Amino acid sequence: MHNPAWDTRAERVDRAPGLSVRLKLTLSYAGFLMLAGVVLLTAGYFSLSRGVHPGVIFIVRSHADLLRNFAPVAGFVMSFLLVFGLLGGWLLAGRMLAPLTRITDATRVAASGSLSHRVRLPGRRDEFRELGDAFDTMLARLEAHVAEQQRFAANASHELRTPLAITQTLLDVARKDQSRDTDELVERLHAVNTRAIDLTEALLLLSRADRRSFSAHNVDLSLIAEEATETLLPLANKHGVAIEISGELTPAVGSPALLLQLTTNLVHNAIVHNVPEQGTVWITTDARPEAVVLTVENTGEKLSPQLVSTLVEPFQRGARRTRSDHAGVGLGLAIVDSIAKAHDGTLTLTSRADGGLCAAVELPAGPGVMNVMD
Repeated sequence: MHNPAWDTRAERVDRAPGLSVRLKLTLSYAGFLMLAGVVLLTAGYFSLSRGVHPGVIFIVRSHADLLRNFAPVAGFVMSFLLVFGLLGGWLLAGRMLAPLTRITDATRVAASGSLSHRVRLPGRRDEFRELGDAFDTMLARLEAHVAEQQRFAANASHELRTPLAITQTLLDVARKDQSRDTDELVERLHAVNTRAIDLTEALLLLSRADRRSFSAHNVDLSLIAEEATETLLPLANKHGVAIEISGELTPAVGSPALLLQLTTNLVHNAIVHNVPEQGTVWITTDARPEAVVLTVENTGEKLSPQLVSTLVEPFQRGARRTRSDHAGVGLGLAIVDSIAKAHDGTLTLTSRADGGLCAAVELPAGPGVMNVMD
């Protein structure tokens, strides 16, 4: 398995060695002091040579005498500045680079696979503190993302393993019991295989939405809502659910296929998780100055806010929501949330006071929305 930390180590080994930043800063400090010392001593020498310095302590009879008396003092001063510049520069550079050292150490720890480590730079806010805080924020988000991906992979593996295990069990039973009705076996295998295919396609769709690998076009959410409603109307009639659709033109920009999938998932979810008979689904589209909103509401059992907050997580179907024959694979709202984010939009879920769920998708408005509002 590929480990990014190996690349970091390889790059560090292959790079040609050079002077450390601390040594470079030390030499820079010492060089600056030496240059300042040369300038000051030169200015002092010329001042003394003109005899205009009131505090001169030398008896100057000629330029040779001045140079002979001035040279040892200048040499001592330059030596002192060199030593002072090197020692002081080394200490100051080390103090200034200490936060960067902590950030480097944290980076190496993170590269080794430990994302729980944080820099946590002390002191007041400065450039290094902002860099450390930004790095800590990045590590926290990366750790949460990795944990989410691991949880998603575990759940996906479990969901995929279930139909495979059922298929294996059915085949084992059929092999041991030769007199078993093959038609029944084929029917059950077909149902299990269909579920596995649906789950695989849902995972691929979710991955496609996360990568934002689609072409954007001008679309009208109201037309997409009508198309999704017509497609799911037979399912609604089967469940005894009435669908009411209303609204206005809602221009947006995005993938027609993904936005149709988003709307279909919302309407499908509203139909199958409704009251057994005489349920209702309301679909509305609304155009605002800078956004368009698609809202899907449905009657149903009362849902707690805690339960509603988990419904967008993959494979979360909610309490007693898996009894339906059309409960899906637990990725419907997760796909909706992913598609909405891929279009720079948001999905908001709220429980209705009378029971059921209200799902609102807000997307950036497309060209022509102001004309619609006018």
